[in-house]
Amino acid sequence: MLKLFLPDEHVKSIFDIHPAVLKEKGIKGIITDLDNTLVAWDVKDATPEVIQWFKLMKEHDIKVTIISNNKQERVKIFSEPLETPFVFSARKPLSRAFKTVAERMDLNKDEVVVIGDQVLTDVLGGNFAGFYTILVVPIVQTDGKLTRINRKIERRILSYMRKKGKISWEE
Repeated sequence: MLKLFLPDEHVKSIFDIHPAVLKEKGIKGIITDLDNTLVAWDVKDATPEVIQWFKLMKEHDIKVTIISNNKQERVKIFSEPLETPFVFSARKPLSRAFKTVAERMDLNKDEVVVIGDQVLTDVLGGNFAGFYTILVVPIVQTDGKLTRINRKIERRILSYMRKKGKISWEE
């Protein structure tokens, strides 16, 4: 049961995720979280670096879709300038949004990676749905109200797993 909380990979940021490495693993699609994964939760627009990362993925024929538990307006304002499909109010960690996005991409589970900054929503949801998962370090250490509660639970889970030797990275 606890293995559902473990990502397949842990990186500092999305900029440590390179298309050539994804291609070697057979990855053709990315399902990514928005807040504190791509930009800070209180930043409205994509940064120039994020825009370049999206262009790089597109140049390598890697499809990207943003899924977020946030409201439509927030996700739409961010995603539309990037010409990137999105799902809002995704209800992560429930697996439905993840599976729907993979179907829309016309990709199999083993061709898609889920990227996010939260164990309780992104990693758990991605793992539960059967995808390869990558946990990134949150961009900022502040969060919205509900996410702060999740982070407390997440820290306990990660601390337990670290003590059991299941993970080796530091927060």
